[in-house]
Amino acid sequence: MSATKSKAVFLTSYPAGMPGHEHFETREIDVAKPGEGEMLCRTVWMSVDPYMRGRMRPDVKSYIPPFSLDAPLEGGAVSEVIESNVPGFEAGDYIVDFLGGWKEYYISKGERTQKVDPNLAPLSAYLGVLGMPGMTAWAGVTQILKPQEGETLFVSGAAGAVGSVVCQLGKAKGARVIASAGSKEKCEWLEKEAGVDVALNYKDYKNAGELTKALAEAAPKGVNCYFENVGGMHLEAALNCIALGGRIALCGMIAVYNNKEAEPGPPNLVNLIGRGVMARGFIVSEYMDKAMEFAAEVAPLLAQGKIKYQESVYDGINKAPDAFVGLFKGENLGKAVVRVGPDKQ
Repeated sequence: MSATKSKAVFLTSYPAGMPGHEHFETREIDVAKPGEGEMLCRTVWMSVDPYMRGRMRPDVKSYIPPFSLDAPLEGGAVSEVIESNVPGFEAGDYIVDFLGGWKEYYISKGERTQKVDPNLAPLSAYLGVLGMPGMTAWAGVTQILKPQEGETLFVSGAAGAVGSVVCQLGKAKGARVIASAGSKEKCEWLEKEAGVDVALNYKDYKNAGELTKALAEAAPKGVNCYFENVGGMHLEAALNCIALGGRIALCGMIAVYNNKEAEPGPPNLVNLIGRGVMARGFIVSEYMDKAMEFAAEVAPLLAQGKIKYQESVYDGINKAPDAFVGLFKGENLGKAVVRVGPDKQ
């Protein structure tokens, strides 16, 4: 078998502020025949995620190295094994691979991969509700916030891949759930399908003061648990309404990822002290040893229809930059995924 032709998306420059299409370029590359201990994989679905924006800032130290310029990007993908010289993997297997995204074909050594069953769930679900976003939601809810029945859980970015699962796990544990999202459509889905008690369209509020008022009306006894995906005025409002002994899971702050200059923190951080609040930042990799616990809890809820999910699907590797840029414009409802190739060749 000769080299395989593959389209791949390259990062050509680092964004300063909001990322745009000018920072990406789709090129054709040659993927060599797999050698000993390697396998040729075909990307079926690929993921775009907010954390990737941090990898486009080489001047900022993070838990993951920055992307290299003028090289194919990498990210989560569900792929089919085409040819394998790796023990335990055979042609026709489907895998989740954290390095396989942004290209049609690639070589893998089987590291950081996991087999998945296309008969148990749609393949794209392994990038969302049954994948890293679902695991992130589960870890934040069960390992950090630990909501009790009757408590109030506030979720920002609630219509996204992580937030929507947080909302439904909170409901499953008996919490009263208040969600924030950025459109009427998203709020309607959260109330009618995800079952949240109150959905706030944050675009109806001009500042943290107005959002605080709406949140206080929705949570008259205060917010016991806050799952942070957004930052900015959401964090300020949550701190204004946080109850004594409140807990905050700091997952992301997408509102500030594209800032060219650092912004001052919320002026009400002092509330953390007087109200005895626990705030903990986390990344999902801390909890990978609990992946079986996550699957044992979430997979049955999904099968029973107690957890529902949405996807924003983009077709073709050329649409990957559209999908990524759309994250920061609030265009996605649920998980943003790119259909790179057919599930079956």
